[in-house]
Amino acid sequence: MSGQLSQKNKLGLWTSTSLVMGNMIGAGVFLMPTTLAAYGSISLIGWVFATLGAFLLAKIFSNLSKLMPQADGGPYAYCRQGLGDFAGFLVAWGYWISIWCTNAAIAVSMVSALSTFFPVLATSSFAAVLTGLSAIWLLTWINTLGIVTSGIVQLITTALKIIPLLLVAIGGLFFLKLKYFLPFNASGTSAFTAITATTTFTFFAFLGLESATIPSGSVANPEKTIPRATLLGTGLAAIIYILSTVSIMGMIPSSQLSHSLTPFADAAVLMWGNGARYWVSAGVAIAAFGALNGWILIQGQIPYAISKDKLFPAIFGKVNKKAVPVSGIVIGSVLVSILMVMNYTKGLADQFKFLILLTTTTVLVPYLFSTAAYVLIRLQNKYLQPHNHWPATITLSALAFLFSLWAIAGSGQETVYWGFFLLMAGIPFYVIILWKRGK
Repeated sequence: MSGQLSQKNKLGLWTSTSLVMGNMIGAGVFLMPTTLAAYGSISLIGWVFATLGAFLLAKIFSNLSKLMPQADGGPYAYCRQGLGDFAGFLVAWGYWISIWCTNAAIAVSMVSALSTFFPVLATSSFAAVLTGLSAIWLLTWINTLGIVTSGIVQLITTALKIIPLLLVAIGGLFFLKLKYFLPFNASGTSAFTAITATTTFTFFAFLGLESATIPSGSVANPEKTIPRATLLGTGLAAIIYILSTVSIMGMIPSSQLSHSLTPFADAAVLMWGNGARYWVSAGVAIAAFGALNGWILIQGQIPYAISKDKLFPAIFGKVNKKAVPVSGIVIGSVLVSILMVMNYTKGLADQFKFLILLTTTTVLVPYLFSTAAYVLIRLQNKYLQPHNHWPATITLSALAFLFSLWAIAGSGQETVYWGFFLLMAGIPFYVIILWKRGK
């Protein structure tokens, strides 16, 4: 695909950065202070550890993108190069499924945010489904117009979504009350247990930090743009996350915050009055819409990359005149639509929530595999790195690998079990692909 696009029709630094930030900052971030309130201000330490882990992984992906600047598929391409076809396939299989499950959840979150302005969306399943489907297919159409168009939408929505976050994050610093940060550890568990739990919760806000690496063939000067976008996007998001959590925890008592359904809106009301609730709700809706746009772009890129390597059906490798893998995007959106409808169907809502839980591990496994692949790819390209740099490479990989293991363990036994089951479910499909390829 990269050969079909001129430099002016590729993603630049800021559109790539907005892809990273936009995919990380979804509607769920707006509820994070509520989740953390039950643990107390010790959760701020969780944010610090999650940020350090995110930077380790961002550095891994930045370095990998320098070694393989034209590697469409990001984590898939790196794992395939370093660990072989089977590992690459498993990463892509789980990642692809997690994308359309995530997109369904994002669509539901967007509809929920819009119910502030249109109450019928909270009472009518038909209206909610129609709204969600309209957003999914509008963005599907936008993403078929070319990656530059998708990038522009991503840049605009990212700018709009961070405005309410920044206003609360910075404005709240003038309303802090230190007594609201006590007790330090309200979880009733040990400090280590509380930090582990909050690190896992907060790290989920960084999922998507690898987004710029996935459409690498459609990025201008990828060997420079992708590393910068990955680190810049991760850094800016971390600043917003930590500042906003400090502000909200310092403005709202934990007993009240732990039961809030709209913590950012509640904080905005304290600063600027009741009208502020509406523009924060608008920010949540825009955040979900922007994240949905970014992940729909990715949902076509992953199967496209696998198909090019003949590890996925050929239909996913077809592109239109704008060099967009339309088949992958459309098929993914059909699956997203089906999942979203399940959420509003009596008797299927529990299955929808189960699917979201089931895919959690499949998002983390690519990080684990990529850290291992990094060392092996370095060995394959040892002439690119002086001998005296190997201690830094081993240290970076080991720390990122251990952090990824910690995040997976912290997500819970049931989540790990079902995520492993989902990955193993791809093996028969892989065998069929190999059999057909060998015919």
